[in-house]
Amino acid sequence: MSSDKSKCPSQPASILVVDDTPANLQVLAGMLKDRGYKVRPVPSGKLALLAAQRNPPDLILMDINMPEMNGFEVCAQLKGDDKLKGIPVIFISALTEQLDKVKAFAIGGVDYITKPFQMEELHARVETHLKLRGLQIELEETNARLADANARMSRDLKAAARIQSTFLPSEVPRLPGIEFAWRYQPCDELAGDGLNVIPLNDGNIGLYVLDVSGHGVVAALLSVTLSRLLSPPSEPSSILILDQAEPHRLKITSPVQVAAHLNRLFPFDTATNQFTTMLYGILNSTTGEFRYVSAGHPGPVHLTSCTRPVMLESQGFPIGIADDAFEERSVNLAVGDRLYIYSDGVTETMNSSGELFGGIRLLEAIDQSRSMPLQESISAILREISQWHGPNRPQDDISILAVEVSAVADVDTAVVGR
Repeated sequence: MSSDKSKCPSQPASILVVDDTPANLQVLAGMLKDRGYKVRPVPSGKLALLAAQRNPPDLILMDINMPEMNGFEVCAQLKGDDKLKGIPVIFISALTEQLDKVKAFAIGGVDYITKPFQMEELHARVETHLKLRGLQIELEETNARLADANARMSRDLKAAARIQSTFLPSEVPRLPGIEFAWRYQPCDELAGDGLNVIPLNDGNIGLYVLDVSGHGVVAALLSVTLSRLLSPPSEPSSILILDQAEPHRLKITSPVQVAAHLNRLFPFDTATNQFTTMLYGILNSTTGEFRYVSAGHPGPVHLTSCTRPVMLESQGFPIGIADDAFEERSVNLAVGDRLYIYSDGVTETMNSSGELFGGIRLLEAIDQSRSMPLQESISAILREISQWHGPNRPQDDISILAVEVSAVADVDTAVVGR
């Protein structure tokens, strides 16, 4: 089946005519040639198969009653050949029994014309099936191009996802008395979420979770750009340290300064309607103090060793939405305390009824998992979320970053805790 014919309408369609009666072959071939078709007459089923395999026609007119191999057998072999199965076969036969017609269609024929027939009827049916075949070829070619494009896009998305994963914590910092854990679950191949744990200096650790609105490539590009700016101080693009005259003495950028800097760099774009929420904070591993700023992001959850978890304040506009000053907040983490930072994909996961998982269920899940190791606690929370949304796919990325204090260096617990 040459796809070139669909691209070159001036080229006549090729028709293979199969009939063991020479007179019938001569009449059919003559009438079809008069209509401008390229006709190849063959007198037997075996020769028809050889002719089709050597040069596949656009359509076959097939007699049924033939010696050695009848039309049904020829058609069955054609349909079993991947190269030839798409060729439309029109049966022309003197057989008028309904069962013969049923068998003809069951075996793969597209039409059935009984002898004697009118040439105008034959021509109309031939023309119809040639047009249908042309459309089928065009559809197959379009589908093949789409499959190639999808394959390329899939490869590109996987490559982009690998690049995006490089901005996740590769090695969680090891600090005496401090443990970190995280989970990152994109709802698509590319995510708008980002998170990281970043060593700064003098026992200070930067923690962030960010969430770009929307999904797909555009959200992922902005997420990667932001993550690049929130990279370790060793990276030239990092905004987590301040430029200063003494390069060996790094001065940490405060959470408020980080948010304000991003707010200037990424004003709200009305063309994409995208914005970013973020919670960025600095944990002092010596004192247990966590200073943080929220840019329209859900408040972190603080779990102490002896009280139920609470959701901390998180007022503030998303990045780029307003020029209002950001407000820094802080919380002291005592021995045994945990802090959970998460994206709104956690609380906004919906069940089959459209009900949100919500903050109350998150607090309950954190409380119920308090006796588990930190990473297992996050896994237990995610299981609760998974049970909530059931077989439905989450509609947003889910990110959780947690920290636990098992000891505070050089400072009495009563000073930094309760």
